[in-house]
Amino acid sequence: MTNLFLLDAATSNTSYFIIGIQLIFVIGLIITMVTASALLGPKRKTKDKLATFTSGIESHGDARKPVAVKYFLVAILFVLFDVEVIFFYPYAVNFKALGWQGFFAVLMFVSFFLIGFTYIIKKGALKLDD
Repeated sequence: MTNLFLLDAATSNTSYFIIGIQLIFVIGLIITMVTASALLGPKRKTKDKLATFTSGIESHGDARKPVAVKYFLVAILFVLFDVEVIFFYPYAVNFKALGWQGFFAVLMFVSFFLIGFTYIIKKGALKLDD
């Protein structure tokens, strides 16, 4: 029994050793490639290359203008309700296995989000007219 335990521990240590060797090799490869790129790559700094790329539109003004917090709020709310849709996938996959109990759980999940959504609408969080 003890020999089996020692054999298992030795196999585990060997696995970690192989992963460590691979990790060292990958880090070395990354450092080598970045260094070679910096040393061998072209170094022509022209006005066009140093300019900020703005999809072909001439940039004007300062990029650090104040933005209303409501835009960030809408973005966060979008992510929140988008993640809600992700939780429907496991339910859809296990629809038959979950039965009525799973249906009522998903119904409760959706009702919580609908209550939150009605609260957001009543507070006027989605109105962007400042």
